[in-house]
Amino acid sequence: MSEPLLVVRNLESYYGPITAIRGVSFDVNEGQIVTILGANGAGKTTILKSVCGAMEPQKGTVSFGGRSIMGREPDWVARQGIAHVPEGREIFPFMTVKGNLQMGAYARHDRAGIERDLEIVYDYFPVLRERQASQAGYLSGGQQQMLAIGRALMARPKLMLLDEPSLGLSPILVKEIFGIIRRLNQEQNVTMLLVEQNANMALKTAHHGYVLEVGRIVLEGACAKLVENEDVREFYLGVKETAVRGKKRWKRTKRWR
Repeated sequence: MSEPLLVVRNLESYYGPITAIRGVSFDVNEGQIVTILGANGAGKTTILKSVCGAMEPQKGTVSFGGRSIMGREPDWVARQGIAHVPEGREIFPFMTVKGNLQMGAYARHDRAGIERDLEIVYDYFPVLRERQASQAGYLSGGQQQMLAIGRALMARPKLMLLDEPSLGLSPILVKEIFGIIRRLNQEQNVTMLLVEQNANMALKTAHHGYVLEVGRIVLEGACAKLVENEDVREFYLGVKETAVRGKKRWKRTKRWR
């Protein structure tokens, strides 16, 4: 079996005296979608920042493609093939949609390839083609999320880090965004590390999952197995097992989200 594309071992990161993540270890195999689940404040975003270079961990190792990327600057990490879609999108609101997409290819010099990839992004997100001359700040929340993913795709990443892509979106848009995430993984062979509070959608989309609680990984497994785990069903999917006449049934409970 080949080495995982991303290998994280015993990672620890702090915000001043506060420990954000401690002893976190996980793998991301090439071609997979891997999700990290957890409540607000569990440390999910810190993990992504530590991987992409936006935050320097105090302990542990991070390897990408068999090469250490620990302590490297975000620009250097991006050039190795890691694209980060941050929480809140962080588009350039006063630039056009097309200008935002072109910024995703800032490190590339193959003009013809950039134009081809621009057309690929427009095929996945037709609304961006329609709005390409508009200022990005005038897009809806869902359209801005599409733009952020499209901008990352323009870098031709080997690994895409997605931080809460469902945040603030309607259920219909969440379904659409996750459908595109699956297509990008299958059709463009983009490996993905997905941080998400919508556990139900994340587990339906990803191949493998990790559960993070108070900065530590407490559970991992294939997503098809995790959805059958009693604790995951109760605390992350809002389904509680109850006994009825000697049989088991699942009852919907209030979700933590």
